[in-house]
Amino acid sequence: MIDLKKIVKDPRLEKTLISLCSSAIQLSKEISLSDSEGNHRLLVGTNSDGDRQKQLDVIADDIFCASLKDAGVGFYASEERETIETLNKDGDLGVAIDPLDGSSNIDCNVAIGTIFSIKEVRNKNHPQEDFFILGDYLASGYFIYGPQTILVFTVGSGISKFLLNVEDYKFNIVSSNIKIPEQTQEYAINSSNSRYWPAPVRSYIEELLDGYAGPRKKNYNTRWVASLVADTHRILERGGIFLYPGDDRDGYSEGRLRKIYECGPIAFLVEQAIGLATDGVEPIVGSRANGLHQRTPFVFGSKEEVETVKKFYEDPKSAHSPLFRTRGLFNR
Repeated sequence: MIDLKKIVKDPRLEKTLISLCSSAIQLSKEISLSDSEGNHRLLVGTNSDGDRQKQLDVIADDIFCASLKDAGVGFYASEERETIETLNKDGDLGVAIDPLDGSSNIDCNVAIGTIFSIKEVRNKNHPQEDFFILGDYLASGYFIYGPQTILVFTVGSGISKFLLNVEDYKFNIVSSNIKIPEQTQEYAINSSNSRYWPAPVRSYIEELLDGYAGPRKKNYNTRWVASLVADTHRILERGGIFLYPGDDRDGYSEGRLRKIYECGPIAFLVEQAIGLATDGVEPIVGSRANGLHQRTPFVFGSKEEVETVKKFYEDPKSAHSPLFRTRGLFNR
């Protein structure tokens, strides 16, 4: 299925990663099944955080949970579940997972994925204390289900990319030295929410839109998939910056992405690729969550751009300076 012996030295971690790969293969088959009645797209309720659940969200969660239990994993924290599940009392590894990121795109046949992190659980009586720490990861990564099924992950020493061969259903390594370019000319943000953005974000985007005529002296392109895994994969492959800020809408003051299930694992990957990942100012890795489903603003990607966003936040005056066109397209 996958050969990890050159990358992973811990047998427990190897077994857990193989379990995740087995689940991802099963899920990729489930996603590609012909479903003339559209059952995978049916809304079946809401998850623990109030987000709408589709049938495939539930299927994905069940697949990963069952497989990880069989692999001896101790604790399972899922975006689709309210609390941490104890799978094996003797197990000392914990997996935090977004089983199916981007499921709102199922109808459109857009790439979706699975985001995961693995860590050692030292406090078995209160495992949330270990999950709340955004760091100390044994591994983190994602599967992306698109034209190809790909695994990208790190164990803290660079990033490895594996491609699933659909003839024998084995993951074969294709790259082990992914680096995000420090400079970029692409950015990803949902511009339909621009009227709600904080001033630093509006000013930053205005500067990019000024293109060659502005202070950057180069033109930028927008790329927005609305699937965190898909946007992350593009940035790892060719650079860019992703922004999902907190904004003025009800329920969006801290953004919408979850700190434990999405931002922490992606941030760890990005840092291994020589990029940066922050909440706009502070690094995600090394921070602490105050709840299993806490949300956070999220900015990551090419180092130079993420540092520029931080400067806009740290110097509020620059967000209102005439130099940055306070009466521009995105400013109120």
